[in-house]
Amino acid sequence: MTHALPAPDAASSDEFCEDCGYEPELKRTLGSFQVFAVSFAFISVAVGIFGTYDDLLRSSGPVGIWTWVIAAIGQLLVALVIAQFAARIPLSGSSYQWGSRLANPKIGWFFGWLTFCYLITGLMAIDSAMSSTCLMPLFNMAPNEDTARLMTAAVMVIQAVLAIASTRLVALVNSAAVGIELTIVVVLVVALLIAVAVTGHGSAGNLVSRGIAEGDPNYFAFGGGLMAVMIVGLGTLVGFDSAANMAEEAKDPFRSVPRAIVGSVLAASVLGMLFLIALTVAIDSIPKISTADSPVAMIMHDQLGPVTERIFLVAIAIAFFGGGMVTLTSCSRMIFAMSRDDRFPAHRLMRKVNPRTQTPIPATIAPVVVGITVLAVLPGNALLELITSGTVFPALTYGMIVVLYLAVRQRLDRQEGAFDIGRFELPVAIAALIWSICALVILLSPAAARVPLMIVAGLLGAGALYFAYMMIFRRDVLEHEPGDLTVFSH
Repeated sequence: MTHALPAPDAASSDEFCEDCGYEPELKRTLGSFQVFAVSFAFISVAVGIFGTYDDLLRSSGPVGIWTWVIAAIGQLLVALVIAQFAARIPLSGSSYQWGSRLANPKIGWFFGWLTFCYLITGLMAIDSAMSSTCLMPLFNMAPNEDTARLMTAAVMVIQAVLAIASTRLVALVNSAAVGIELTIVVVLVVALLIAVAVTGHGSAGNLVSRGIAEGDPNYFAFGGGLMAVMIVGLGTLVGFDSAANMAEEAKDPFRSVPRAIVGSVLAASVLGMLFLIALTVAIDSIPKISTADSPVAMIMHDQLGPVTERIFLVAIAIAFFGGGMVTLTSCSRMIFAMSRDDRFPAHRLMRKVNPRTQTPIPATIAPVVVGITVLAVLPGNALLELITSGTVFPALTYGMIVVLYLAVRQRLDRQEGAFDIGRFELPVAIAALIWSICALVILLSPAAARVPLMIVAGLLGAGALYFAYMMIFRRDVLEHEPGDLTVFSH
């Protein structure tokens, strides 16, 4: 039976951590806006639209922007469910903790491994895209895969140095990046619409045009152009749960974290829709823009001039950097959370927290080492497929979290004063489950999704092998609730 409990304030959040069996080692430095910025930076509408607008124009034509509304509503439903968990169990490791404590540690472990996979592929996707589609054009460098990989590795190292130095430093850099992104997108929306009104170059008719996809016989087919373009919303409006993964560093996690999760999706949804409308109206020649390497940059150049285009690229680079740094930090917290329960490879090293910086240094370095190794080993096509597979992981993770919520919601305590959707929780959760299933079908329907699906299966298979090792040689680790330090050799 559910019952109301007083919501801990910022000062007593560490007591909740202790009650769960953990010594508070991470420093609580994140205020409400900084927690919001963590989730918003991962989503990053400017980065997401910059990277997928070309797919939209080629798959469905400009009219495909309206699928953003569908994705936004669906992802908001999922965010509301995740916020319900975040308001009750604000611990590093988010989904790993929720699954372990509310179902059983074995299920929780798979939640954690799945989230780790989507964070590590997300880190590589963001930093690789930053190097190849933003930094190299910004510095007038000719496209070169080897150069892009070296730049990606360098960016990862810089992000790791900042993340290791201080969570507060990460928050400050990230908040500045989010502030710049919010400002530049709003300014661009206004500037583009004014430019169209003044010059007459552009048309509101673009909003209902199929563009170069006109006449495509598979336009409305399963996996066809209109369905494929959903990747714009599904590939952008993800990562909002990052705030939950850093809950032990938030000052008032019972309130600030769930509000950040929901607020970031709402803000990104509205801002992204406005940006898409402004870009689409500002297209002067649909065939020319649709075949450009970077349609967004070309629209900026045509409507606002080369100076504005470069300013936009600088802002995008900052947004990319902030998003990558948040992804790295969030990934390190998942590694740390699982390691302090002896449930991640090299756990004795990965659970160490530096007493001076109060950050998990080995767990922060690990994703960078994995990322650089992959960059060095995988050939071009394989690397691209690995990055593409990252869109499947969050959809799968979110779907599993919604299923967990439906299974355990009646056993959840309610925190008085904490975030709660009350009597709407059941219809919202059911709708979120239906959407999660639809999202997975959409992502896996194109024929091109077969290779990414194989990569997803491979990463999950690697996790299954480690899980089997624990079941055979360290079974006791998987038979106790997280935080039960009596069974672990700390």
